[in-house]
Formats: sequence, C-alpha cells, structure tokens
Amino acid sequence: MQPRAQPPSANAARHQATPVGGALRPSERVPGIDTVWTRLRINGTDHELDIDPRVTLLDALREHLGLTGSKKGCDHGQCGACTVLIDGRRINACLTLAVMHDGDAITTVEGLAPGDALGPLQAAFVKHDGFQCGYCTPGQLCSATGMLDELRAGWPSVVTEDLTTPPRLGDDEIRERMSGNLCRCSAYPNIVAAIAEAAEDDA
Repeated sequence: MQPRAQPPSANAARHQATPVGGALRPSERVPGIDTVWTRLRINGTDHELDIDPRVTLLDALREHLGLTGSKKGCDHGQCGACTVLIDGRRINACLTLAVMHDGDAITTVEGLAPGDALGPLQAAFVKHDGFQCGYCTPGQLCSATGMLDELRAGWPSVVTEDLTTPPRLGDDEIRERMSGNLCRCSAYPNIVAAIAEAAEDDA
C-alpha cells in the first residue's frame, strides 16, 4: 500500500514528519509503515503534516509543529497538562491521534489570546498566582476556557443542585468542572479564585 498522495493546498504550511534527531527522508521510512497527509487547523492557521497515523495530537503539536505550550505530563490522560480545545470542546491531546482531527479547529494555549496581550482568564491567573512551576498552566487555561463555555451553554455538572435553572459558578462547581486538571504544586485555591473572577468579569 502506497502513502496517500499529498493534497493540493495553497494556504497551508506543509511539514514533513520530523522525529526527534532529524528529518526522515522517504528512502529512510520504516518499512511497512505508511504516512498520511493530515491537515490540522491550529489557532486559525492550516498545517499539513505527512505523518505516521499513530502519532498523537500532542506529539504532532510539540514534536512536529513546535507548539510546545501543551505539556506532556502523564501521557495517560490523567493529569490534563495536555488539554486543548477541539471545535470548542476540551480534550486530552495525549489520548487522541492527530489524523483523527483532519480539518477540525484546534485551539492551543498559544491561541487563547491575540498577539502578546493576555486574555482575561490569563490575566486573572497572573493576578491570583494561579500557578507555581507553571507546567500544568497551559492545560488549566485551555480547560477553564472550555469549562466557561460549557457553563454559558447551561451544562450541569455532578454537583449542580438544581437542574431546572442555569448552574451558578460557585467554588464547588469550579472544582468539580476542573477536576480533570491536576496541579502538583497544589495552587488550587488560587486557580479557583482566578476562574471565578474571570467568570464574573465575563458575566
């Protein structure tokens, strides 16, 4: 079986799959493993990758596109450090394959705010010291962004008491909705305060 032909695209940046240690020339590809062309729309920009179909979205972002904001923590979907947004929904990038998101709108921490300016949520994290080492912060920010969108849409959580009215964002709601993102420095009270302020300013 031959690798899929490269699709024509004038507007997308093209990237050969580049493993750590140098580019893999066509004559050096591993026998029996075909690469596929995948178009990832990341932070509003199209990127075309000639990539092994087994590469995770996280590795595609970090190793092939140089978008290192998304962190590899556990690599098992348990810590949330790699959280990104796919069509507005939060997802662990270490648990999904890059080729599964051909054409999807992907937002990483690098795309949460325009230019060098901080977004309201990012500014609130700085104000409330919502981080210490900062390793989990990109995932926390992406997850909180998605969580606030879920709240605006009226989605309840496990701790939502009244399912007949829009949920109110108290500390318990924030903690439950952000429970998939771990902070080994235990900056949780500050993270909760930052999200609460950003949500209040957005109201």
